[in-house]
Order: sequence, then structure tokens, then C-alpha cells
Amino acid sequence: MWYVHSGMGWRMVVGGISTLLFWGVLIALIVWVVNRVTRHDHDASRGPGKQDALEIAKLRYARGEITKEQFDEIKRNLTTP
Repeated sequence: MWYVHSGMGWRMVVGGISTLLFWGVLIALIVWVVNRVTRHDHDASRGPGKQDALEIAKLRYARGEITKEQFDEIKRNLTTP
């Protein structure tokens, strides 16, 4: 019948663990690649969009569309948390 002491039990356990490890690494790799491809480069300290708004304000001030007081108010509003 069944020969219990052949070591088949340990091979099945090791095979199961290695299969789980393989699929875990594969799923982690897929998640990492998707995260890397879809990630947007935003500085975490500024938050998304704040630097862009400040750059726009600088350009508008340089073109003369807004006054220094308006620029300073925009800058103060964007830099306060």
C-alpha cells in the first residue's frame, strides 16, 4: 500500500511552500511594475499641484498680469498648510 517513510510528505510541503512563494513574488512584481508605471512624480511635502500653481503665479507676475501684492497673497495662500 502506502510507504509512509519515503519522505513524500516533506517534498509535498516544500513544494507547496515554494509554489506559494513563487506566486507571491510574481504578484508583488506585477503590483510593483503597475505602481511604477502609473506613479506621478509629486513631492509629498508640497502635495500635488501646489508647485504648479506657484509657477503659474510667477509667470503671471513676470508677464505683468498681477501685481506684487496679488503675487504675495497667492504665494502665502499656497505655502501655508
